Amino acid sequence: MKVERINHLVLTVKDIDLTCSFYNEVLGMEVEEFTPRKKALKFGEQSLMLHQKGRGFDLEADKPTPGSIDISFMVAESIDQIKAELEVKGIPVEGMFERRNAMGKTASIYFRDPDRNLIEVSNFIAL
Repeated sequence: MKVERINHLVLTVKDIDLTCSFYNEVLGMEVEEFTPRKKALKFGEQSLMLHQKGRGFDLEADKPTPGSIDISFMVAESIDQIKAELEVKGIPVEGMFERRNAMGKTASIYFRDPDRNLIEVSNFIAL
């Protein structure tokens, strides 16, 4: 077996509607509603499926817990633009860093979603 790509990731959340609003308004993700209980956040060819804590699903992680992920998204906008957007929306920034990785040099900004998951937003820096 050889994995080609991720189909989706599941976020366990306290409040699906609050999470949908945050990711739509702050990160521009499209909300896809399958049923009032089953929603996903789409961006590009990827999606984050949402499970509300305590609602029970046929199959789920062993210990589904809101606030247990650290996820990174790549964007085209500069980190200064992202920082300004977050400030306007009243979202506290927890850190800003520049790093070199396998793909090149990136600038990142960190903040939290309503469940306290750590969100990193990065873009490539021209050398």
